Amino acid sequence: MDLPLSIQTYFDAEAKNDGNLLIQGFAPDAVVRDEGRVHVGRGAIRAWWHDAKAKYQHQLEPVGVTETGDIVAVRVAVTGRFPGSPATLGFVFRTRGDRIAELEIGG
Repeated sequence: MDLPLSIQTYFDAEAKNDGNLLIQGFAPDAVVRDEGRVHVGRGAIRAWWHDAKAKYQHQLEPVGVTETGDIVAVRVAVTGRFPGSPATLGFVFRTRGDRIAELEIGG
C-alpha cells in the first residue's frame, strides 16, 4: 500500500510500539480526534497514544486507502482488547507538508 511517509511512519511506529517514532510524523500543533476527545500538540498526542496502547493493546493493519489532496483516508483492521474486536475503522489523516496535521479515528 502506497502511503505518504508521515502516515507510513505512523503505522510502522504502531507495529513497533514506538511512541517516539510515532510522534515524529506529526506537526507540532497537530490534532487527534478519537473516542469523542481532542488531543492537541505532540505531548498530548503522545499521552493519548500511550494510554490507548495500555488500555486496548491494539494492533493495526491498513487494508485500504483513498487520497484526495491533503486528505488520506485509510481503512484499518484493528484488533485488541475492546468490545467488537476485531473491527475495521476509518483513520482520516490531513497532512501539511511532510507531517500529519490532523487525525480523526472513527467507524
